[in-house]
This record gives sequence, structure tokens and C-alpha cells, in this order.
Amino acid sequence: MSIVRSSAVKRGKRSQNLWFERIMALIATLNLLLVVFDLTYVPFRDFWFNGQVRIGHIRSAYVETEGFSFDLIPDNISRIVTKYDDIKGIVPHRDTQSYIQEIANLEQQLTQNSIDSPAIANSLKELRDRSIQMIDEDPFVKAGKSGTLERIKNMMRAHLPNEENSSKQAFREFWTVEHLRDRTDEELAFINRRIIPLLKTNYFRYWGENNNYLDNFGLIDFPFGLLFAFEFLCRTWYISRTYTGINWRDAMLWRWYDVFLFLPFWRWLRVIPTVIRLNAAKLINLISIQKQISQGIVAGIAEDITEVVIIRVIGQMQSSVRQGEMTKFLEAGGNDSYIDLNDTNEIAELIKIFTKTLVDQVLPKIQPEAEALLEYSIEKAIQESGAYQGISLIPGGKGAVSNITQQIVTQSYQGFSTALQAALQEDEKLEKLVESLVDSIRQSFFTELQGKQRLNSIESLLVDLLEEVKVNYVERLSEEDVEQILEQTRHLRKISHS
Repeated sequence: MSIVRSSAVKRGKRSQNLWFERIMALIATLNLLLVVFDLTYVPFRDFWFNGQVRIGHIRSAYVETEGFSFDLIPDNISRIVTKYDDIKGIVPHRDTQSYIQEIANLEQQLTQNSIDSPAIANSLKELRDRSIQMIDEDPFVKAGKSGTLERIKNMMRAHLPNEENSSKQAFREFWTVEHLRDRTDEELAFINRRIIPLLKTNYFRYWGENNNYLDNFGLIDFPFGLLFAFEFLCRTWYISRTYTGINWRDAMLWRWYDVFLFLPFWRWLRVIPTVIRLNAAKLINLISIQKQISQGIVAGIAEDITEVVIIRVIGQMQSSVRQGEMTKFLEAGGNDSYIDLNDTNEIAELIKIFTKTLVDQVLPKIQPEAEALLEYSIEKAIQESGAYQGISLIPGGKGAVSNITQQIVTQSYQGFSTALQAALQEDEKLEKLVESLVDSIRQSFFTELQGKQRLNSIESLLVDLLEEVKVNYVERLSEEDVEQILEQTRHLRKISHS
């Protein structure tokens, strides 16, 4: 009963830990999204400001096509998002804003006065002067948006072509009574639809006391940093208390990646701890990605590692042969310098194991086949003898010979098997005889090879053989398709799992 209760407590604790990990992972994800939004806000401010994507738009010095515009963000959301200008220290540029305001004043005056009135003439002259001033001074340059001014100039060239292909001339002609007299609504609609949205994207950004642009994102990021710093201290302290031999500093090194969550710089690195936490919280699964990464790394270095390891092994074998290790091994039985780790003659023991397996397991199973072979061999030998010719003439002689042969074979096989079984019983004298036989074989073999010239020849041949193996086969192995090997590995793993 206590075991069941303990198991339930452990499951409950794991469930609580999982929920905590999920909550912290979601908070880290929210913080990362804010960081990404902050880092991309200024470069993508035009998108947030207008909320449009244009497809099929063609622009050059001589032609401007409308293309298609898709509203991805509603105007009310765009207005809310662009309130973020206050965080980045962004305000509308005074020159472009005054230009927009002057256009609004012209529209208001047109509703109250005729187009030939002096007020309209003064307003158009002001717009002509401001247009030339905007082209000459480029108020977009400080915001890094000079390309926007070029778009405006190209639009005016395409809208009012002239021989000089001059945007200034196009503006001078556009803001005249003669041009607007019969097409006021159409031309002002062009300005409001094409030019003013571009003018509105221009901005001025304040410079802070830290010798950089004003940026108040730290005010938003500070609560997150405080939370993750506190969680980092508590988590590492808990790890140091839970695991033996790990102090608080070691635990901090263990969770080194969590530091990025509260660093006030390099905020883009927070993607590392966020992804790790999402995987630990089982909100995403990185196992397949880890496999692909590891297999890619293996594919990149497997060829070099394989070649280095095999060449190293063969080189070590060549070095051992050159140093006379083969000769030392052959004479080890009679050499006191040979180190025996367990006071056991391994070769004799192996012979005993193989022989016992042969007698107890193999010989009984192959008895019918072995007896048939022996019987056939003996009968053939008897039939070729002269005595068999005489016996075969006697009635029943052939059957008698066959029965006698079968009995001899059966008794001989059983006697041989019984003799081996008896010999394999625990017998110290037998063990000594086997050891003596092995030593005698080794010593005789070494004596025959003891000639200096013969040993040198053998060692030289072995070294050359290993060198040929290294050149011919290791290079082929290194050139083998590593991806094919990995595919075979994946196939074997799939079979083993299934």
C-alpha cells in the first residue's frame, strides 16, 4: 500500500513540475516574441504603418504600375501597433508632416474658395516650393529611407512625364491651377492614395544620452528579466541541493543557457533557452531534429574518423611486428617475462571447452550421418577386397557382411564418444597432458621458425601485407557512400524498434 502511495506522490510531483515548466516556457516564448517584434519593428515599420503588401508593382525611372495591394492588418490594429513609436523614440518628421498639412489646407480651401482664388494660388506656390525643397534636402535620409523619396519622385515622373524626365518639373506642373482646374478630385485622390502614405512613413528618431538612438524597450523587458533571474537562482539552488557533488556554481554552469533570458543585450540569443524549455515542457518535439543534426555531423566526419582509426590500428599492428612482439608471443610459454594475469592456460581451457561441446552436443546429433558415412566407407573397402568376392557367393553372405559392418560402426562410434566423455571428466592428469601438448606444439613451431632470417622474412612480409591492406582497402572504405551507411543504420534501427 505504501508503495502505491509513493508512486502516486511521484506522479503528482512530476505532473506539477511539468506544468511549471510549461508555464515558464510559455512566458519565455512570449518574451522572445516581444524581442523579435522589437528588433524588427524599425526595419518593418512601413508594413506595420500601412499594413499592406504590394504584388505586381513595377517601378522604374520612366514607368510606375499600380500592381495589387493586400491589406494584411486592419487600420485600427495598425494604429495600435504604431503606438510603439513612443517606445523607440520615433515621431513624425516635421518637414514631411508640414507638407501633408499643406495638402490638407489646400483641400479645405478648395471646399471654400474657387480654384482661381488668391488663397489657392498661394497654397499651390507653397506646395511647389516645399516639393523642390523636399527633393533637394531629402528629409528621409536620417531615417535611412531615401529609397522612399526615390519612389515618390518616380511616381511623379510616371504620372507627369516631361522631356527632362525631372521630378522637380513634374511637381511644378502638378501644383498649378492649370493642371488641377478640370481634374481636381482625380489628382488629389492620386496624392492621397499614392504619395501621402509614403510621406507618412518618414520619421525622426530621438538620440539618447547613451550616444545611441532612444530605446525604452528595457522598461518592457525588465519584468521578464527579473522573473527569469529569480527563477535561475532558485532553480540552480534546487539542483545543487538535489544532486550530490554539485555546488551552486556548478549548477549555474549546468543551466548556462538560461542566462540569456535576463541579459539586457544579445536578446536574440534567447531563442536558445526558449527552444530548450519548450522541448523540456513537451510542447514541441526536437527528437527528429536532433537525429537529423547528429546524422549530418556523422556524415561529415565519419569518413575521416573511419580512415584515421583503421590506419591507426594497422599502424599499431605494424609497429608491434617490427618490435618483435610476434616472436615474444611464440616464445611466451617458456619465457618468465610473459605476464600471466590469472594463472590460467587460456589455450588449454579453450580446447577443453570446444572438445566438451563437441562430445556432449555435437556428436550425439550427428550420430546417424556419421555412422552412415563410416558404414559406407567400410563396406566400400570390403567390397574392393578379394575375400569379399568369395563371401558374396555364399547364400546370405552379403547380408551378413552388411550386419557385421553396421554393428562395428555403431559400437565403434559409441565407444569413441564414451571414451571422450570419460576423458573429459575432471582429471588433473588429463589437464596436464593437454597443457603439455599445447606447449609442445608451440615450442616446436617456434623452434622451426627460430632462424633469424626466416623470422625477419615473416615480419617483413606481415608489415608489407598490412601496408597493402591500408592502401587498398582503407581508402576504399573512406570513399564508400557514408549516406548509404547511415541509411542502412536507420533501417536496422527501424527493424529493431518494430
